[in-house]
Amino acid sequence: MYHFFITTDQIREGCCHIVGQDVNHIGNVLRMKPGERIAVRDGSSVNYLCEIQSISPEEVVARILETEENKSELSARLYLFQALPKGDKMDFVIQKAVELGVSEIIPVATKRCVVKLDGKKAEAKVRRWNAIAQSAAKQSGRGMVPEVTEVMNWKEALAYASDLDVRLLPYELAEGIVKTKEILSGIQAGMRVGIFIGLEGGFERAEVEQGEAAGLLPITLGRRILRTETAGMTVLSILMYQLET
Repeated sequence: MYHFFITTDQIREGCCHIVGQDVNHIGNVLRMKPGERIAVRDGSSVNYLCEIQSISPEEVVARILETEENKSELSARLYLFQALPKGDKMDFVIQKAVELGVSEIIPVATKRCVVKLDGKKAEAKVRRWNAIAQSAAKQSGRGMVPEVTEVMNWKEALAYASDLDVRLLPYELAEGIVKTKEILSGIQAGMRVGIFIGLEGGFERAEVEQGEAAGLLPITLGRRILRTETAGMTVLSILMYQLET
C-alpha cells in the first residue's frame, strides 16, 4: 500500500486532503483512481487507512476508514550529525539513516570537508536531501519525515547538540570497547541522542578536543576503520536493535 504524509491541519471532516507534489504522483504517476486505498500519516502517533474519494489538479481527498497506533518510531530520538562527504554519498547516508529510524539529520562542514556549500547551492542541496528523506520515510513506513537541517559548521553543530542527553563521537583513535558498550547500553527510551560522524580522514584533533570539552563521548566501533557512510549506519543499527520495543 502506498504511504503519504500530510500535516494535521489537512485532516478535516473525516477526510485527509493531500496537496503538493503528491497530487501529481497519485494521479499521473501511480494513476490511482477513486475507491483505491492509501495509508496517510501526519507525524503523530496515529496512522490513517484511507479510501480516495476524489482527485483534482489541486488536491486528493481521501476518506478515513480506520486509524491505528503508529509503532514504527523508535523510543528515543536520534540525531545524526554527518560531516559532508564527497559525491552523492550524502544521498545514501540520508536514505539509510531514515530507514534505520533517525529523527533528524544535521549536515556538518568540518575542517577536512572538501565539499563547500553556501548560498543558493546549499539551499538546493538541503531541498534535495529533504526530498530523499521524505521518499525514504514513505518506503520504510515511518510515522514522520525526519528533517535534514541547513548545513552547520563544527561550532554551530556542538551548540545545536548542547541540550541532548547523550552525544556520541565515533573516533578511530578511541580505545576501550568495554567502555563503548557501557555507554551504548545506557541509552534508553525517551533519550535524545546525538551521533557525530566524520569523514574517512576522521576529525582533526582540535575538533575532537572541542567536542570532548562540549560533552561528546568518544567511542570505538571496533578495530576496523569504517567509511563515513558506514560508521553512522553502524551506530544507528546498534541503537535501533537496542531501542525496538
